[in-house]
Amino acid sequence: MDLLNDALTDNSYPGRGVVWCTTGDGTTLGAYFLTGRSRASQARTLHRTSAGELIVAPSDAREHDHLRHYVAARQSGNWLVFGNGEQVSTVADRLTSGQAPLLALDGLDYEPDPPIFTPRLTVIADNHEGGRAWFGAARHSTGNRTATNRLTLHISDLAPGEGVLMTTYHSDGQQIATGTPFMEIRTTADTCSDLLDELWSALPPQLRIAAAVFTPGELASADIRPASATRV
Repeated sequence: MDLLNDALTDNSYPGRGVVWCTTGDGTTLGAYFLTGRSRASQARTLHRTSAGELIVAPSDAREHDHLRHYVAARQSGNWLVFGNGEQVSTVADRLTSGQAPLLALDGLDYEPDPPIFTPRLTVIADNHEGGRAWFGAARHSTGNRTATNRLTLHISDLAPGEGVLMTTYHSDGQQIATGTPFMEIRTTADTCSDLLDELWSALPPQLRIAAAVFTPGELASADIRPASATRV
């Protein structure tokens, strides 16, 4: 089990990522981050809306790009949903309609962006039963098969300092590949702000765009870096 800091600093391009962990003070938290290499990817911000959602949006007048601009986190009744694309809204709507987490994560596909075929990563967290979360990853086969590989992972009863990390990519500085299905990690953070500091400092400075840490049921109070104003 690697430290969160080590898992990220050893990855020169993590892309986008989701974290679910329990900090030293016993609080279970979710986190989302995004990094980018291209000019279009860098031209984005992470905002809190007046409705309490977190959205990834263009930082200028750029038109909407369904692969780069999306709802990154949303409360849906008893559930918190966060992830790296438009599937977050889809999953939240399914939960609102009464579907169970495993069904809400079913049928998702990886992004249509050859040759890398970015995985779609989604986390559903229970607002009331602290520590319960379901990870979903829609991934392209490592072979030639085009059918989506769909991974689901149920997490519960994390001890202080334990967590799970998923990233879209992994790079050694030369080659970029899709990230490993998931990593069990340890965090040295004692509080929400500590976790954001740990996460932010571990991301490649020249690539980092934004990161947020939030408590299930309290998404409207998410801690975002870099700090940005609420948008309607």
